[in-house]
Amino acid sequence: MKKGLVYVMLIALASLSAHSQSRFESFLKPSDSLDTSRRNAVVISEATLASITLIGLNQLWYADYPQSSFKTIDDADEWLQMDKLGHVFSAYQLGKTGANVLNWSGVSKRDQLIYGATLGFGFLTAVEVFDGFSEEWGFSWSDMAANATGTGLYVGQELLWKEQRINLKYSFHQTDFAKQRPDKLGDGLLEELLKDYNGQTYWLSANVHSFFKTSKIPKWINVAIGYGAEGMLTGTNETQTGVFAQQNRQRQFYLSLDVDLTRIKTNSYILKTLFDVFNLIKVPFPTLEFNGKNGIKLHAVYF
Repeated sequence: MKKGLVYVMLIALASLSAHSQSRFESFLKPSDSLDTSRRNAVVISEATLASITLIGLNQLWYADYPQSSFKTIDDADEWLQMDKLGHVFSAYQLGKTGANVLNWSGVSKRDQLIYGATLGFGFLTAVEVFDGFSEEWGFSWSDMAANATGTGLYVGQELLWKEQRINLKYSFHQTDFAKQRPDKLGDGLLEELLKDYNGQTYWLSANVHSFFKTSKIPKWINVAIGYGAEGMLTGTNETQTGVFAQQNRQRQFYLSLDVDLTRIKTNSYILKTLFDVFNLIKVPFPTLEFNGKNGIKLHAVYF
């Protein structure tokens, strides 16, 4: 009798789980036509999150530094341009997310590009204005150019090909440079992911099948070209004294394979959503590194 009750409970739980999963799948499926309730929820959520984030930045970050009258700076030569690629990457990924959630709402392609793909550019412009009123930093036109480049990379491909044949991706490995200057390059993995430019690599990952339309190559295989740099403890390589006197700064270029997770065939909208989220990360593969100091170097697996 007890076993029978257990079986009934297990069947009921399995049925409930399947029903919940089915409803979640339905929720994640993009609407075929404009769903005003979804669209309104997206607009309200984005506006709320952006406002909370900007208010939080102002109170938790900028409040610790003196304010000034609005000023601009020229920081185009800092960090071997790794910080600029961070701006390109952020604008691209935020714009892609903005367009995707509007697509989920059934918004037209035109409006996805106008109001969704520009999400990153708009948000990062607001952050740049905050920098302009801070004594510590300043409004950077090169940052703005990088933001526009990231937005343009997404919008341009949608207009030209109606798909993202070339994705902008990110990878990271911890370095010893952060330990030498944790206040600037991060203290611990989470901070270093954002601050340690020495361990970051940005990739242009191109889908082979979308360009050559051949059945001999899996649709999800990509070829990726990456850029990174190391040996940086300060923004510029000007003459330093003390602990930062010796900096062996160098640019690094990479060639590798990659996987476009969004092109893996599945009927599950849960998996499609997860693939889309994690597709911003470059999948580790054997990688060739090119730099001006050591020539060509092979990494068995590169992060």
